[in-house]
Amino acid sequence: MKNDLPAMFAILIFPGGLSLLLGGLMFEWIDRKFVARLQNRKGPKWYQPLADVIKSFSKEEIVPAGVNAGLFIGLPIVGVTTALVTGLYVPLFGFAPSHSFAGDLIVVLYFLSVLTLTLGVAGANTMDHFSLIGATRTLTQLFSYEAPFMLALLGPAIVAQSWQINEINVYAQNHTWFLFSQPIGFIIALIGLMGKLELPPFDAPEAETEIVSGALTEYSGRGLGLFHLGQDVEFIIGITLITTFYLGGLANPLEFILKSLGLLLVLTALQTLAARLRIDQTVGLWWRIGALLALIQLIISIAIRKLI
Repeated sequence: MKNDLPAMFAILIFPGGLSLLLGGLMFEWIDRKFVARLQNRKGPKWYQPLADVIKSFSKEEIVPAGVNAGLFIGLPIVGVTTALVTGLYVPLFGFAPSHSFAGDLIVVLYFLSVLTLTLGVAGANTMDHFSLIGATRTLTQLFSYEAPFMLALLGPAIVAQSWQINEINVYAQNHTWFLFSQPIGFIIALIGLMGKLELPPFDAPEAETEIVSGALTEYSGRGLGLFHLGQDVEFIIGITLITTFYLGGLANPLEFILKSLGLLLVLTALQTLAARLRIDQTVGLWWRIGALLALIQLIISIAIRKLI
């Protein structure tokens, strides 16, 4: 039992579990603060994301008439749980993963899609027109961004000859940054992450000026808070993955802070520079160009690896 305590602490408290939730909230605050400063606004206080979650959890959760109550209540739990599970296999905060096995990259990529799927099903489960439109846009955008994002992460994996995130992390630390050898893949991974997280300008699925809150229009209380937490967790996991694969890996907390904050600043600038795109613009153009460029980058990486 004593030997299990450190493992339980690592999974539940630090670097996983509670620390992952708080880290996701902190990354949300930094993102909102950077965006606000670039737009000449003051931005929220450091505790605002946590206060928003606590406020959501303290409110009554209203189950609308005509929905499947089990799905309505269970989908947020499934979404945040799968997002948290991915934290077991990535080098959070620069520490070695709590668990690692051959092929865990495929598992993580799959789990990162589950939250978006639950969002789409949650919107389709209600009778509200805004929710249905938001669900349609969410799932459409997911299918458009999933393939390019996955292909972008497969490039470093093929060069490292491993599907294990920890092994790719070690390889990246001892070789030239993949940012320089696979720049196209880095850009595609960055844009793909923004599309998966529905960050501006790819926020058509939850455009508040058009469809209120999209798929989550009917959600309140605990369900809304859980979805919010799940998205924050995916935010920090996605940044950690791209940093690990393309920015020379993560060997310690200092590297994590410097590299992840630098990447977050780039994401913030991209959010500020562009206005919201229409759903046909975010889907049609990216599906054709993004997937094609990712495949070209992948073929080049395989060819170079064969020559070496």
